[in-house]
Amino acid sequence: MQSFPTAPVAAASLIVSWGVVEATGSRPAGGVALAAGAAWCIREWYRRRGAGTAIALAGAGAAAFALSHVLGAAIGAWPAVILVAAAGGALVWFVADAPLKSAHASG
Repeated sequence: MQSFPTAPVAAASLIVSWGVVEATGSRPAGGVALAAGAAWCIREWYRRRGAGTAIALAGAGAAAFALSHVLGAAIGAWPAVILVAAAGGALVWFVADAPLKSAHASG
């Protein structure tokens, strides 16, 4: 059975969290949404690829969150969130979700 990819959850967590902030006016509520997605992803990364991958991707996610704030001042909040979520999702796909290549595979 193939596991559900974490990249869409990681990307959607940032987008949904900002949507929650916009809809409710509550940054803490957005933080709860972001933390829920992040916790699920970190647990899956740890389970699937180990502590090193989980720590590295959690750090990258935190950096992406900070970068979205910096970019938001330059290009607007929604464009920044979408850009950073897409880039972060791509990183997660290649690091955690893409199938591992076997050392014995030919081709």
